[in-house]
Amino acid sequence: LRLSSLKFKYGTEEPQNDCLCSAAWGTQSFHPLLSLFHRSMDDDLRLDPSQPMEMDSLDTDVKTTVGYMMSENTDPPSPPSPRRFWLRRWRQFWGAPVTAFLGNVVMYLLFLFLFSYVLLMDFSAPPAGPSASEIILYIWVFTLVCEEVRQGCFVGSQPVLQRVRQYLQDTWNKFDITALLLFILGVICRLFPDSFESGRTILCLDFMVFTLRLIHIFAVNKQLGPKMIIVGRMMKDVFLFLFFLGVWLVAYGVTTEGLLLPHDRRLPWIFRRVFYRPYLQIFGQIPLNEIDAALIAAANCTYDPVAILMEEAQPCTNTYANWLVLILLVVFLLVANILLLNLLIAMFSYTFAKVQGNSDIYWKSQRYNLILEYHNRPALAPPFILISHLHLFIKRHIRKVQSSKGRHFRECRGEQWERRRE
Repeated sequence: LRLSSLKFKYGTEEPQNDCLCSAAWGTQSFHPLLSLFHRSMDDDLRLDPSQPMEMDSLDTDVKTTVGYMMSENTDPPSPPSPRRFWLRRWRQFWGAPVTAFLGNVVMYLLFLFLFSYVLLMDFSAPPAGPSASEIILYIWVFTLVCEEVRQGCFVGSQPVLQRVRQYLQDTWNKFDITALLLFILGVICRLFPDSFESGRTILCLDFMVFTLRLIHIFAVNKQLGPKMIIVGRMMKDVFLFLFFLGVWLVAYGVTTEGLLLPHDRRLPWIFRRVFYRPYLQIFGQIPLNEIDAALIAAANCTYDPVAILMEEAQPCTNTYANWLVLILLVVFLLVANILLLNLLIAMFSYTFAKVQGNSDIYWKSQRYNLILEYHNRPALAPPFILISHLHLFIKRHIRKVQSSKGRHFRECRGEQWERRRE
C-alpha cells in the first residue's frame, strides 16, 4: 500500500482506486474517505510532514529510499575500497565452477594431444627408456590420480567408506578409474622388453577410454546433454537385441559350417566362420565363391583332417546339400536384416521419444550434477592441480581453516546418497 501511495503521488500510477471502488459499491460517497486515506499514508512516509520529500527519478529503489528515510543515521554508507573490491572479484572468478570447468576442458584436450603424440611419434622400446614427452605424460597422469583420490576420500564430511561408495556411484568416476588402471598396467608392461608390445596395446586401448571421457562435457549443452542419456539407454536396447541376434547367428553359423567344411578341425577358423562370417553377412559381405557350389573354383585342397590341421593344404568345400546352404542364407538375411534390425530401430525410436519428451528435466539434472562436481574441484586443472592440493593441505591441516565452500551442495549430495541407500 505504501508503494502504491508513492507511485500515485509522483505520477507513476493513475488513480484508479476511486473508480474501482465506485464500480464495486455503486456510489460516489467513498471519495472523501479515499482521499483522506491517501493523505495519511503520504504523511507516514515523511520524516517531517511540513517538508514533503521528492524523488530524484522514477528509477530510484523504493526499498532503499524508504529504509534510508526511516533510519536514524542519515549519512550514506561508505563505498568499499577498489583494492578490496578487485580482490574479492578475483577470488570469485577463480572459485566459480565455470572457471574450473573451462580450465579442465582445455587442459584435458592438451592431455589427449600429448597422449596421442607419445603413442604415435615418441614411444621407444627399452632399453632406450621413456622420452621427455613420455615422462611429462606420466607426471600428468599422476596428477589425475591425485585428484581422483582427493574426490573419493577427502570430499565431504561422511566417513571414508561412505565417501568411497558415494564416489563409485558415479558412472564417470568408474570411467576415470578404469582409464587410470589401464594406464598403470600399460606403463608397467612397457618398461620390460618382453612385454613392450603388450604395454603398447594396453595404452592404445586406454587412449580410447580417455577420449570417450570427453562425452561428459556435453552435459553443459541443452541439446547434447539429453542425447547422452538417449545413447546410454540405447546401449541397453542393443544388449537386449544381441540376445536375439546371437541365438539366430549361432544357429545359422554352426549349421552352415557343418554343411560346408565338416573336415576342418582348426578351432580358430571354426570360430571365425561360425560367428564372424555370419555377422559380416548382415552388412552385405557375402562370400559366394565359398558358399555357392556353382561359383567355387577348383583348387589344391584335401579332405584329410590331419593334413588340414597341419596346414599342408586347404580344406575342400563340401557340395552335398548345397541347396540347403543357400536356402538358409536367404532365411538368415531375411530375419536378421529385416525383422531383427527393424525391431532394434523401433526400440531406438521408443527410447528417443521417451527421453526427448522430458529432455529439459534431464538436462537440468545433468547440469546440476556438473555444477556440483566442478564447484567442489580446485581452481587449477591438471597438471597444475598439485599447487591447489598443496594449498588445500596447508589451509586444512596446518592452518586449521575449515572450508565453507559448497556446504549446501555437500548437504544435498549427502541427502541424495541417503535416499539412494534407502
